[in-house]
Formats: sequence, structure tokens, C-alpha cells
Amino acid sequence: MSGRTHARACPERTCVGCRERAAQSELLRIVLVEDACVPDPRGTLPGRGAYVHPVSACLDLAVRRRAFSRSFRVRGPLDTAALSRYVEQAKP
Repeated sequence: MSGRTHARACPERTCVGCRERAAQSELLRIVLVEDACVPDPRGTLPGRGAYVHPVSACLDLAVRRRAFSRSFRVRGPLDTAALSRYVEQAKP
């Protein structure tokens, strides 16, 4: 053994709302389920994922910029009601 400690690098993702990079554990994964954005806090749902900070400011910015449609490569508006409820409920 060389005596070095091997610090594990944590994966980073970009928030689609504020466009800042953060550790994957600090962001909420969003997936598309039948034209609706659904929160995936465990990160186990299948499909393409988009990441956002779990605060209403970043969520509102992502919706206003149409970032979810771009991330999921779909046309038209997506339903974000379930996502908004989840973020509001998660507030301390």
C-alpha cells in the first residue's frame, strides 16, 4: 500500500434550470412518463433523465426556458404539475 487515500469522485450533473453543475446527489432526477415530468428521487425509473435543483426557483426557470422539452427531445408542452407538487412538499 502506498499510503494514499483514494477519494471517490462523485458524478456531477447540470441543473437544467440554473445551468450550474452540482453533485448528482444534490439534484433531483426528472423522467418523462407519458407527456408528464415525474420526479425520480431514487434514480431508478427507466429512460432519459434531466436534473434540477429541488427548489422552486430552479424549477420555474426550467419551465420558463422550456428546458424539459429540450432535454427529453420532445415537441410541445409537458405537464409539470406532479413535479411542482413534489418540490413544494419537499420544502422544509
